Amino acid sequence: MAAQRSDVLIVGGGHNGLTAAVLLARRGLSVTVLEQRDALGGAAVTERPFAKAPNLGGSTGAYLLGLMAPELLEMLELDVKLKRRDPHYFLPTTGEEYLLFGSDERELERQFKAFFSEADWRANQALNAEIAAIREDLAPAWLLPPLSLEATADRFIRPALQRQFVDLCRGTARQYLERFGFESDLVKAMYAVTDGFSGVDGGYDTPGTGFNFLAHNMCRLPDAGGTWMIVEGGMGALTQAMARKARQLGATLRTGATVKQVLVERGAATGVVLESGETLRAHAVVINADPFRGLGLFAPGALPEDYVGRIEAMRTPGTSLKVNLALSGLPVFSCLPENKGQFGPTIHLLPDEKVVLKELDRAYQDAKAGRLADFPSIEWYIHTTVDPSLRDEEGRHNSALFVEWVPYALSGGKSWAQEEDRYVKHLLSICDRFAPGFSDLVVDTFALTPPKIERHFGITGGHIQHVDNTRGFDKRVPYALPVPGAYFCSVGCHPAGGVSGAAGHNAANLVLEALGKA
Repeated sequence: MAAQRSDVLIVGGGHNGLTAAVLLARRGLSVTVLEQRDALGGAAVTERPFAKAPNLGGSTGAYLLGLMAPELLEMLELDVKLKRRDPHYFLPTTGEEYLLFGSDERELERQFKAFFSEADWRANQALNAEIAAIREDLAPAWLLPPLSLEATADRFIRPALQRQFVDLCRGTARQYLERFGFESDLVKAMYAVTDGFSGVDGGYDTPGTGFNFLAHNMCRLPDAGGTWMIVEGGMGALTQAMARKARQLGATLRTGATVKQVLVERGAATGVVLESGETLRAHAVVINADPFRGLGLFAPGALPEDYVGRIEAMRTPGTSLKVNLALSGLPVFSCLPENKGQFGPTIHLLPDEKVVLKELDRAYQDAKAGRLADFPSIEWYIHTTVDPSLRDEEGRHNSALFVEWVPYALSGGKSWAQEEDRYVKHLLSICDRFAPGFSDLVVDTFALTPPKIERHFGITGGHIQHVDNTRGFDKRVPYALPVPGAYFCSVGCHPAGGVSGAAGHNAANLVLEALGKA
């Protein structure tokens, strides 16, 4: 029997693979998506992982949508509802001080001046004004092939900000934030954690955390005001909408289809072989798996050694811990006991003002040494307060602790199997410092350590960005492999980690050009 033939085979049904499938199928190409798991969506999924609350849903991998360009969202024609978080940040303390960042600028100014200082307020305004200007300038580059950092600055960034842009992308979170004159270390730490550290192997003084900071500030979604948004129904609602659109356009989406090898014949990619032994043929193979799993799909010698070495040099273990929670009720914060909207935002749990930067540095050094930090940086979400559609019949809430930093492998003869339960309880005790009695509200937990992220989502090293966002532009994984007909489209490519669909869009354009459909 002749092998089944498509114009394009896409290996992996994550959000970038589905983005590529929609765009390629719309241009009349026959497209087949091959997903190893039983569900599409990659790490952008909605799951019901709680044994003690089996009908409570939640986003277990990616939590928010922020980086998808509105132009791409319009191109994909997706039927999804996005909910703005207003307020979008909550910075509590164990005392009486707090900051609740939202659209009410006058109230935020009052809080800054009452709890922190006039200088901190001015610094906050200057920081956000500069980032907004860079964001608007840089936006077109996200949906184009990458240039070098300097060429990107020259082509896209207004002359008055080019130096700041280059210094930001190449520099550290400290260097960028210190420019604005913040007096409060707590406010600087909040910005560094949520934008500079999220998902990367990097601390306050690590070069490249500035680029991660910028990448996390690239939200231009309609009505978002620069803030990341909640997808109604969880992140799986986004990828399921992509899957529906791809099918409507004629694409074939297969789950439970594990690719064993990419076929390379006469120097070009010509198809794949599945674990089942089935052979599929195509004019182009687009790999949505992380680049390190992608390399393993090629027979030894099929790729040049220097190319393999270049990609392998980007390999970094994951540093993120995701603790998904089922809650019987909402916490009461000692600094803000009344409800002013503080449950829907990203809640930042940080050490005391006097020691916060020192403690964060210690936490990062602990992780590098294979130890679990006493007080890592924590982002806390309770998204069912904004999107109640996922609550169960008992009215329980989903919640999550997104923790930086943790080691992939523990030192001192310890293992995650031994330490996970203890450490989760310790993290909940940190929540108790800000919201006494919170631990009593936890009905069940579903923790994803880096090794569990690796197993659950099939991501090498459990690295949620595939490649650290300390690498940007042409320093990330190239879309085109050095084998004609083979392409990468995962978040390890330009522009950055996160749910943006940009890599799927850009890789699809290369395929269209190669197949004469541009």
